[in-house]
Amino acid sequence: MTDTPSLPEGYEISTDPARLDAERVHHWLSTDAYWALGRTREKQDRAIEGSLNFGVYETVSGEQVAYARVITDRATFAWLCDVYVDPSMRGKGMGTAFLTAVRDEVRRFGVRRVLLATHDAHGVYEKLGFAELEHPEHWMALLFGQ
Repeated sequence: MTDTPSLPEGYEISTDPARLDAERVHHWLSTDAYWALGRTREKQDRAIEGSLNFGVYETVSGEQVAYARVITDRATFAWLCDVYVDPSMRGKGMGTAFLTAVRDEVRRFGVRRVLLATHDAHGVYEKLGFAELEHPEHWMALLFGQ
């Protein structure tokens, strides 16, 4: 059994929506996240309102350095999305520790399945237990465009 990774000293995780720096989150996602480039602030605010939001904060200054949101019914299903770690914090174990905490919090709900989509971070998510869909042919999507 491996040790649970922990955040670097001086950082904490919160799901308190009042702590979110929504302007920073919007900037990160709309300018630097391939899946959300150009997303409007209004759309991002609606996404935040309809989700369980996680932030990593510097404990002294309160500055937000990472974000993730989970869309869930808190009973049967969850979708992990909009995961972002500030570039200055990458490579320090922040992302793995953060996502481990998010995974563990969602697990407490008793959901059977947590899904996500990624083009480039398979290795990060595999460390947390994510795997390719066993039967992708069972899944379908309804796309309305961008």
